[in-house]
Amino acid sequence: MRQSRADGFDEFVAARWSALFHLARLLTGGDRHRAEDLLQDGLLKLWSAWPKVAGQAPEAYVRQVLVRAAARSARRRWWGERPTEELPETAGCQDLAAVVEERTRLEAALALLSARQRAAVVLRYYQDLPERQVAEVMGCPVGTARSLTSRGVAKLRQALTEVSEPVG
Repeated sequence: MRQSRADGFDEFVAARWSALFHLARLLTGGDRHRAEDLLQDGLLKLWSAWPKVAGQAPEAYVRQVLVRAAARSARRRWWGERPTEELPETAGCQDLAAVVEERTRLEAALALLSARQRAAVVLRYYQDLPERQVAEVMGCPVGTARSLTSRGVAKLRQALTEVSEPVG
C-alpha cells in the first residue's frame, strides 16, 4: 500500500518544492518559518489525497490548500515576537544584496495586505494564473478575485512608493 501511494509523490515534491515554498513564503508575507509550516501542512494533505489527485492536477490541489490554510492562519495570527532573517550588516556582493533588499521590500509590502488580497495578487502575478483560476483556487466569483487583485496591487504600489520616498 505504501509503495502505491508514494508512486510519483516523491518526484512531484522534489520537482516542485522550490516553487511551492516560494508561493508559501509570499502567502505568509515573507515569514520563512510560517511558510515552511504552511508548505509542510499542505504537502501532508496532498499526501493523503495523492491517489485521487496524482493523475489530475496535484499542483493546483496543493496551491488551493496553501491559499486556504494561509487565509485561516492569518485570521488567528499572533502579533507577539517574530523571528527575522535580516542581519544588521550587509556584507558580500552588492548585486546580491540589492536583490535581497528588493525582495525583502516586496515581502514586507505583501505582509501589509489582507490574506485574501495577498493570495489574489500572488496567484495572479507570481503564479501567473488567469483570473478564472484565481477565483477557483480562492473559492470566490471572478469579479471578487479581480477586485481583490486590483485593491491589493493598489495597496502594494502605495506601500512601495511610501517606503522609497526620501524623508525630510
